[in-house]
Amino acid sequence: MTAYFIQAFIYLCAAVIAVPLAKRLGLGSVLGYLVAGVIIGPVTGLVGQETATIQHFAEFGVVMMLFVVGMELEPQMLWNMKARLLGLGGAQVAITTALIAWAAITMGQVWSIALAIGLIFALSSTAIVLQTFQEKQLSRTEGGRSAFSILLFQDIAVIPMLALIPLLALPELVNTGAAHSSGHHDELSLVANLSGWTHAVVVIAAIVGVIAGGHYLAHPLFRYVVKSGLREVFTATALMLVIGIAALMSLVGLSPALGAFLAGVVLANSEFRHELESTIEPFKGLLLGLFFITVGAGISFSLLLEHAGTILALTLCVMHLKAAVLYGLALIFRIRGTDRWLLTLSLAQAGEFGFVLLGYSTQNHVLPTELAQILSMVVAISMFLTPGLFILFDRIIVPRFTQKNNQQQKEDDIDQQGPVIISGIGRFGQIVNRMLTANGYQTVILDHNLSQVETVRQFEIKSFFGDSTRPDLLHTAGIESARLLVVTIDDKEKAISLVRHVKKAYPHVQILARAFDRGHNYELKRAGADWIVSETYHSALEMGGEALKSMGLHPFRVEQMKAAMLEKEQRHEAEMYEAWKKIDEDIKFSHQYTRLFIELEKALSEAINYDRYDRHTRSEHGWVPPPKGYARQIEKEFRDDPC
Repeated sequence: MTAYFIQAFIYLCAAVIAVPLAKRLGLGSVLGYLVAGVIIGPVTGLVGQETATIQHFAEFGVVMMLFVVGMELEPQMLWNMKARLLGLGGAQVAITTALIAWAAITMGQVWSIALAIGLIFALSSTAIVLQTFQEKQLSRTEGGRSAFSILLFQDIAVIPMLALIPLLALPELVNTGAAHSSGHHDELSLVANLSGWTHAVVVIAAIVGVIAGGHYLAHPLFRYVVKSGLREVFTATALMLVIGIAALMSLVGLSPALGAFLAGVVLANSEFRHELESTIEPFKGLLLGLFFITVGAGISFSLLLEHAGTILALTLCVMHLKAAVLYGLALIFRIRGTDRWLLTLSLAQAGEFGFVLLGYSTQNHVLPTELAQILSMVVAISMFLTPGLFILFDRIIVPRFTQKNNQQQKEDDIDQQGPVIISGIGRFGQIVNRMLTANGYQTVILDHNLSQVETVRQFEIKSFFGDSTRPDLLHTAGIESARLLVVTIDDKEKAISLVRHVKKAYPHVQILARAFDRGHNYELKRAGADWIVSETYHSALEMGGEALKSMGLHPFRVEQMKAAMLEKEQRHEAEMYEAWKKIDEDIKFSHQYTRLFIELEKALSEAINYDRYDRHTRSEHGWVPPPKGYARQIEKEFRDDPC
């Protein structure tokens, strides 16, 4: 028992140290888990032979992940994906299998071994890809949806692959393995000795049972459990459901992950969906993390060093070939821009089901053990390199593609001028523009984000693509005769630079600017902006007011509090700004700024809690209006003495 505690502590300690560090460095959690596994495995030797056993247990995290993914997809949505699922996914598996098998034959392998290798490397890592998509919020992109379609088809394709692989057995390997198979016990199976048609009936019955059970039995079961009022029983029920489905699928020779996915789709419209997701999520995340650690820990440095050239060459060949197939399919299916590169780079690796098929192929005498060990290293190394491909996508592909698009798009010829120039037509700038145009003022809108310009043009809002920080573009837009410049661009430094330039070159132009936070507010003020508003301040103030009303405060009292907060902020603004400037000049004055901020918070608290009306005017039935003229009286008193 002590040994188990020590091993668990080692795995958890490695994750706690490596994963937050990897996230802080912008490398993603998956790479953190993989590095943690390498450190505690081949580098330090803290874990050993138990890694393979733990990996089989941790693969259940993939099952849970697909269950959660299934709950996010309604059956209608899945039906709408059929063209992409069958066309894109089917083409990827078929073409990749054929090309890798052909490459293996050219390297001297017999056709049966080559086909098995092609099937193994046609699969990608569902665990790594979906986990990274979730972290980077890429699931809703065109590339993310296409990648998910391919991954889903691959998971389904595992079933016929498991049926096909035993048919590829080599006689010489069967004879060699006969001596080793005497002590081998097959896993429990309901279809092991059945005929073909009986096997098919049992498989279909199992799938129908999962779908029917999820639709008709899950709802009454969860209602019964919820009535107990015990959270832990609901958790046990959710785990029982997923584990039971996985066990049933394994007994009939199907993929447990596929069964869990189907159950999730059936429960997508359930009223218990969100509760199930929140219950499963911690187990899913922990098991997936453990799985990634075991992949890293399972890398054998001795085998890697012994066959370094072969393993690295095979890994690069597999990843390049898969990437080429994916890029070609992206062209055929008209997946454009960064989505094409996201699809290409995200699925270029081998996957966790590759380990399953390798073990299955060795047991069924299809692959020699020595070759299977080398191919297993190829799978592991390709998975290890995948987070690096996502970093390449984030830091190089996306910025360069965006910059290339902007460079290719020639800046618009500005054919109008007006009294107001708006720099930036995002959500903030659109509201300002609507207010101005609704009152008859002509605006000239400039934005250097091409997609944003094209979006607002769809709503018949005339805007011009161009960099408003360029003096020649401002001149064409009529800055000399303009009365007002509204700065709402997203780049902080560019906003400050624009304000500074315009205030120096055209001092007659009034400048209104949007700030991201208090520090940016002061930077814009120092640059010369005449009026600045923090983008979230007033909306947060409004929500705070609504929160107070929801808690039972009278609307008049809420308006008092909001007015007091605004007045106090404005009264202390100059003092806070002066303190901030001193911080910028000499850090030793930072205590003064902190003290002023604390004093401001105290003053705000005193102002908004100042209560001049009699609290007894509230009855047990709610608010009783004050006497006539009372509101004007306390407003006057408040103006004379806000504190």
